Amino acid sequence: MRSFVFTDAALERQAGRFAWLSIDGENSGNAAFVDRLGVTGYPTFFILDGASGNVALRWYGSLTAAEFEHLLDDGERAVSARGGTPAETAMARADRLAAQNKAVDAAAAYTETLALAPPGWPARGRAVVSLLDALTKAGDLEKCAAVAGRETPGLERGPSFAVAAASGLGCAAGAPETAAWRAPAIAALEPLVVESLDLANVLGDDRSSAYQSLIELRQRRGDEAGAKAMAERWMAFLDASAAGAKSVEERASLDGHRVACALALGDPGRAVPALEASQRDLPSDYNPPARLAVLYREMGRYDDSLAASKRALDMAYGARKLRIFDARADTYTKMGDAAGARRTLDEALRYAETLPEPQRPKAFLATLKKKAAAIGS
Repeated sequence: MRSFVFTDAALERQAGRFAWLSIDGENSGNAAFVDRLGVTGYPTFFILDGASGNVALRWYGSLTAAEFEHLLDDGERAVSARGGTPAETAMARADRLAAQNKAVDAAAAYTETLALAPPGWPARGRAVVSLLDALTKAGDLEKCAAVAGRETPGLERGPSFAVAAASGLGCAAGAPETAAWRAPAIAALEPLVVESLDLANVLGDDRSSAYQSLIELRQRRGDEAGAKAMAERWMAFLDASAAGAKSVEERASLDGHRVACALALGDPGRAVPALEASQRDLPSDYNPPARLAVLYREMGRYDDSLAASKRALDMAYGARKLRIFDARADTYTKMGDAAGARRTLDEALRYAETLPEPQRPKAFLATLKKKAAAIGS
């Protein structure tokens, strides 16, 4: 968003409309505020009621500049607790419920919104995506997939279409393989996600995430040839995106996807030149060396991997640092150095104790403790 959307000159007219605040969620000094907001992933956008400080609307994920402007309109309606049309009023109520993490109630309200929406309603795509998000959070994967299968084909081919298709496919793929509805849902939604890959008006990271989902789906069903073919297509997309980037930051914004793509291809070296360029051009960013550490490890360049992870650890802070410790421990394990792996995991767990309680990722820490115990002392 910072590299592709907030640089759009069209957003300049919104500058005086809200009091803008950007929060670094990995900074320990912001832990209490982030915890109060209930941030579960990045990027997440919040529109707060200035009078009460309560969240009126929350949105997780990317948006185009035009979608972001519409979200601001919706946020104002959610703050005022009223809208113009019946559908807008219902959407405002649904957004408030979603902001309060009342997923079941929000899903019902978004369903009502769609029932009230007139034909061709411009906000239908956003309502569908929000409904799918609420159903996912409520744990109703079957209904999520069913709504996506019913609503997505009729959406305008653009960002909401792509996100809705991917969300529905994610719900279907995440269901138990014994669920009778799973296979038909995947069969209906997978072609829609494939169709979204060629939509030029969809943000690059959304298109890239779609490639990754399709590859993982093919891998799970044992279609290695299909997965590799999709990964080659993904890498071509990433190369083209990098070539057309208007800044170093824009080029580097897809580095994480490039690493995942190279690993899916079984050729980690394919991503190394781009990541080394990012490391050179963004010397204060811990992400390039952290990602290079993974690539070097998979190439068997263990000394380079350890050196890269050390550079990343020296710059990183907050909970993200735990992931770098974990990757470093994996390098030691692949080297056959169990003592080094255990030492690194112990260091990670000691570091976690220095983080504010809200910043400690409990599930991930449990994984680190389990890995350390399996290695032994």
